[in-house]
Amino acid sequence: MFVYTVKSGDSLFQISQKYQVSIDELMLINGLTGPDLVPGQSIIVHRNIYIVQPGDTWESIAQMAYVSVHALRQQNPTVGDILYIGMQIIIPEQPAHVAATLSYLYITGTERDARVIRDFAPYTTYYGFFEYHLTPEGNVSSLNDLRAIEAAWNSGSTPLATITNLTETGFNPDIVSKVLRERRGLLVEEIARLVMERGYGGVNIDFEQIVAEDRDLFTIFLRELRERLVPLGRLVTVAVPPKTEEDISWLRGFDYGGIGASVDYMFIMAYDWHYFGSEPGPVAPIENVKETIDYALTKTRAEKILLGVALYGYDWPVDGGEGKAISLLAAQNIAIRNGAVIQFDEESKTPYFYYVDHGTRRVVWFEDSKSLSFKMKLVQQYRLGGIGGWQIGLNFPQGPWLLTHFLNVE
Repeated sequence: MFVYTVKSGDSLFQISQKYQVSIDELMLINGLTGPDLVPGQSIIVHRNIYIVQPGDTWESIAQMAYVSVHALRQQNPTVGDILYIGMQIIIPEQPAHVAATLSYLYITGTERDARVIRDFAPYTTYYGFFEYHLTPEGNVSSLNDLRAIEAAWNSGSTPLATITNLTETGFNPDIVSKVLRERRGLLVEEIARLVMERGYGGVNIDFEQIVAEDRDLFTIFLRELRERLVPLGRLVTVAVPPKTEEDISWLRGFDYGGIGASVDYMFIMAYDWHYFGSEPGPVAPIENVKETIDYALTKTRAEKILLGVALYGYDWPVDGGEGKAISLLAAQNIAIRNGAVIQFDEESKTPYFYYVDHGTRRVVWFEDSKSLSFKMKLVQQYRLGGIGGWQIGLNFPQGPWLLTHFLNVE
């Protein structure tokens, strides 16, 4: 497999002819509903043979295939330094790395839940069903999830109950603080009851914006929860914000070392360096992601880390104002509909484009097959426990093809 970047004047027909792949397959894999393309768009070509085109070099082909030049040349020992148009180059397989995946999914209580679960189950180790809400009394809310739980088990994936401190006004650290100090034991028992009665394989704790004063209490809670659930054969996982160092004031509530020692998996939400309320920019710059992994590895073992990726981008007005979150497929479609040229920021390894909507100039930063390939390579290179996405219901058709290419999903 390789990722082709659309050039000016390209058509689906031309790409299919260049690389001897059907138009229908190109459209299916890349979530295309029509023939239109825009320059800069990333197109997955699912072939292990690359046909040399004008201007190609060993380096350019290796970059498209996300392999080293050395590995590419080793796979093609009879081919010399000079490449000729029409030559067939064998693309080597990616290094074998067994990885878990955790996909979050908003539960609607409808047949849609089961359909999405079945569709993505072959590529999903764990589903984090969103969401149960923590109450100030140490209880959790209800969720119409039995159909989804059954669908996950029947499809070979493990469902996890995601419990969050999200409220109508956002994440509420005060609720977490009150419960950890006054009703921690009650909450542990409440979660154990929920997991066993509903038939979950474990829990995912998504308590956000925890204050520094609750740092140790949160770690103690996770340890007590795991001590309660492990004898029941259940998993404890947690979502944490990205930290690149210890001395970040608003993240002191999260002790990577203590948390990592207390849970089965730590899902690092390695995104939202730019968000709807910030200035426009890349959601998950690759260097920030690397720094987060490097820091996490000083605190916990690689096999406990799940690298979280964003299956969304943001669309901002250029002249200022709040942005809005959009799915990756929506971003692609906006670019196509407006004939926008997609640019690729080499520093952050992230695509972006400009367009005009009702007289307002806007900019979209998002993820695509190219940018997510760089992040999946990090999972390989660092030998992490796996990868996960927020959230699977946003629909990124290219996702399963990337996952199965770069990783051996548990």
